[in-house]
Order: sequence, then C-alpha cells, then structure tokens
Amino acid sequence: MGRLSGKRAIVTGAGSGIGRASAILFAQEGAKVVAVDRVEDAVDETAAMIRELGGAVTSVAADAGDEIAVKGTIDHCIKQFGGVDVVYANAGISGGWVPMQDQTPDYWAEILRINLIGPFMMIKHVSPHMIKQGAGSIICTASVAGLRANAGGFPYSASKAGVISLVQTTANAFYGTGVRVNAICPGLIETGMTKPIFDGARAKGSIGKVGQLNPLNRNGEPSEIAHMALFLASDDASYVNGQAIAVDGGLSSTHPFTGKQRS
Repeated sequence: MGRLSGKRAIVTGAGSGIGRASAILFAQEGAKVVAVDRVEDAVDETAAMIRELGGAVTSVAADAGDEIAVKGTIDHCIKQFGGVDVVYANAGISGGWVPMQDQTPDYWAEILRINLIGPFMMIKHVSPHMIKQGAGSIICTASVAGLRANAGGFPYSASKAGVISLVQTTANAFYGTGVRVNAICPGLIETGMTKPIFDGARAKGSIGKVGQLNPLNRNGEPSEIAHMALFLASDDASYVNGQAIAVDGGLSSTHPFTGKQRS
C-alpha cells in the first residue's frame, strides 16, 4: 500500500522539473494521476514514464492560467478516475530578470496570470468537489522569493508572495470542511525554469558556487520538492493546513545578501 493509494491527483506543470518528479512519485505511491502541462509532447513523455513504472495516468495539454482549461482538467479527472483528492498547482513561469524600467503591465499580467491566478482558479473549481466529499489536499508551489527579496524578479516574487497569502486565506475559507491548502516554497532547484542560471554558471566554470548562500551549500533537486508534495498530499499531513513550507537548504533561515551595483 502506497502513501497515496486510492487517491486521485492532478499535477500541473508536469512536463518537466518539479511537476514531472511529483507526478511520477505520486503514481509510484499509488495515486491515479492527471498530468497537466501546456507543452503536449513533454506531458505525454511524463505519462509514458509513469506507465512504464506501472502507474495509472492520463495526460492533458492545457494552460494552467486559463479558467476553461482548469475547469476542464478537473472534469477530466472526475470522469477518468471518479473524483479528485489531491491537486498540486505547480505550474509557473519566472519571466526572467528584467530591469524595472523595462517592465510593462502586460509583462506583470502574464506572470500573475499563470503563477497566482492559475492556482486561484484551480482552488476555486476543485474545492466544491473536495468539500462535498469532506476531504482533500490542495498544494501550491510558491517560492522563497515570496518570503524575502533577492530570490527572484519583481513580478515573480510578488506572484509567489500572493500564492502564500492565497493558501492562508483559502485554508481559513474552508473552515470545518476537511479541505487542506498548503504551499511549498522551493529554494534554488535545477529545473527547466532555472536552466539559464545553471547553464550560465557552467559556462563560467562557477557551477560549484551555485547554492552557496544556503547552509547545505548546494542547489536542490526536483525530487526533493516532490517528496514534500507527497507528504502534504498524504494523510501523514492530516493536521498541516494553511502553511508555506520552505524547502531551500536553509536559505530562508537567514538573510544572505550579495551586494549589487545599481542598474
């Protein structure tokens, strides 16, 4: 018996990185998984990997920031697997490091649409099903950038701070329903989104310095975030609610800062 045996789970951003690692781990632990990503080939590859391991999975190519697509994903899970017990709203974009004076409202709007409004819409549409059954776990990917400065660009950091507030406020909105809402705040993890950072460090011969600002002196791996998601999805976390849990090697335990010249 796996830790998610009998549960039906949706994982967004499942085409790579943290989402892929989580979808695979959830399936290995017994969940029936709906893997979602806007890149069809990538999410189909994730589904194929799960099937090779003997897991139950269906893949959906969808934009996590589109309300019709979000609702359709939930309906698909219910149709395929008879319900939904776990949602991991993980999909997100960084937007990169763009000087403030070069940022536009449209630039901000797109990052907020996917990173913050997307999780809101997932919570909005899945919560009635979970409330009806009296239980459910909703997990969102926030970031250490949502906790303190200097870990991400302006709109990215603001969006992730919004995710933290979103899980706190919705956890309380679901008072007495049995539905739990939590966030994971990853530190520096090597994923498709952070690839430019790692590629740049390798090109400069400074890859050994990546992650040096946290006490473990290294970057994290997608599987390390996936294991936290597994905990929050499982009944082991039955009394964990409304929390934003940092998985960052200890980065957020202090205030490391590297001086920068004003641009």
